[in-house]
Amino acid sequence: MSRRVQPRDVEEKEPLLTGDCLQPSDLDSDEGEILFERSTANIPDDVEKSALRRLTYEEAVEEAGFGLFHALLLVACGWANASDAVEILCVSFLLPTARCDLHLSSLHMGLLIASVFLGMMVGGYVWGYLADQRGRQRVLVVSLTVNGLFGGLASLAPWFWLFLLLRFISGVGVGGSIPVIFSYFSEFLPRLRRGAMISALATFWMAGNILAAGLAWLVIPWAHIPLGRLNVQSWRIFVVLCSVPSLTSALIFRLLLPESPKFLMEAGREKEALRVFRLMFELNQRGTNKAFPIFGLCTSPTQRRESGENKNCGLNLQRFCCLCKTGLAPIRQLFTGSLRSRSFTLLIVFYCISFGYYGLWMWFPELFKRTEDGGSPCANMSRPSLLLNQSCYPVKTVVYMEGFVIAASNLPGNIFTILLMDTIGGKAFLSCSLLLSSVSVFLIYVVRTKAQSLALSCIFSGVSVIAWNALDVVGTELYPTNLRSSALGFFTGVGRVAAIMGNIVFGYLVDTSCAVPILLVSALLLTGGIVACFLPQTRQTELT
Repeated sequence: MSRRVQPRDVEEKEPLLTGDCLQPSDLDSDEGEILFERSTANIPDDVEKSALRRLTYEEAVEEAGFGLFHALLLVACGWANASDAVEILCVSFLLPTARCDLHLSSLHMGLLIASVFLGMMVGGYVWGYLADQRGRQRVLVVSLTVNGLFGGLASLAPWFWLFLLLRFISGVGVGGSIPVIFSYFSEFLPRLRRGAMISALATFWMAGNILAAGLAWLVIPWAHIPLGRLNVQSWRIFVVLCSVPSLTSALIFRLLLPESPKFLMEAGREKEALRVFRLMFELNQRGTNKAFPIFGLCTSPTQRRESGENKNCGLNLQRFCCLCKTGLAPIRQLFTGSLRSRSFTLLIVFYCISFGYYGLWMWFPELFKRTEDGGSPCANMSRPSLLLNQSCYPVKTVVYMEGFVIAASNLPGNIFTILLMDTIGGKAFLSCSLLLSSVSVFLIYVVRTKAQSLALSCIFSGVSVIAWNALDVVGTELYPTNLRSSALGFFTGVGRVAAIMGNIVFGYLVDTSCAVPILLVSALLLTGGIVACFLPQTRQTELT
């Protein structure tokens, strides 16, 4: 259905699916800014071929129905999303014990956490760009494999710097799968169910948090686990177990899941896209005896033209420069024309939430370890300076129990977004949850007891997950198919820079001025909540 256009809001834009199927149209968002939409007008009727219908992407998705296929897809993509959460949080849970075996200072621990995000920053845009050019499914298989393989190899590292390098490479894999998985998943969904389903996918991040905390709680307290003649530190076994979800996800995507039909249509691969729609229809209509309708698809040769342009780049240095120019072209498109204002706004939001969330979340186990004798994390500044002289064994399980409780506290926020995302919209959720997160972080600094710190940490976790879910929905709907993965990869890369800065700031100041990073996190979350108000409304908009 088209919406009424106000003259003052009309803005020219080019459709992304070109050809006879679509014409440029003007459309406003609820907040007065243009979102992409395709027009269903002027679909040609082929009289000689019995008027074969040619459907746009949104129409073909509706024809394929909604049901079993999407439930199975949600589980598969959700497991991949959970595997990324496990790999990221793996480092924070092993720090309280691994710091003794690897001789880590607080600064070293900050660098170790930052290395994962540095890898994610590198991998985010590279994998996102490749996903827009080569396909979502292929990139997901490779990035998940890199994540799991090098994450598992890190368990064998005897030295800090080798462990740091392997975790960095693992982070490169994580950086690719996070943005691409949401692009891939969203391109199978009908418009009216997209918000709730993407929120459901984001819920699996909580499942990954719970899995990581549960594994840490179960495995690490053993200190040393005998394997034949070897006596292996328990945290190394924990690292190996954390790599299993990524490797199994890569296997599932390689053997069972198809390529995105939206990507195939944009690449001009009509027959392959029709096979995917047929698979969706057969699973969704299983048991109804309905026949798959006969129709054609409106496709675009955009990606083929881009591939042809790359072949004219020459050799060696000239070709390298040409490839770099081509690879950076999507970034230029993000910050020109009608996309400029939303891109700058989203850039600020990603930076603020990533610095705040990851800067604080990754240090929760260490901060709770410092409150074992009572008081707030910043109450006693003399104790942290003695960390290197303290024994890591026997392992105190209360740290992992608290991590498990905080991870589980995401559940109410996830349920809330699943039920109301399509009704309220991602923009309102994003802004309000960031403002509430800012207040909860500030109160963590103010409180003076361990129980109060834990309660407010749970509130922060439960509220901030609403912001992340909303950001996942808004991010996938703001950009067209040929930019979607590149845009999400770029913005998550910016978020990783913020996460690196947050962890280095915490590692540098947590022993001397603990209040500074906590209050800085509160201020940045407040800024992000205010800036998010300037994003366009994307509720139930069509993908282009």
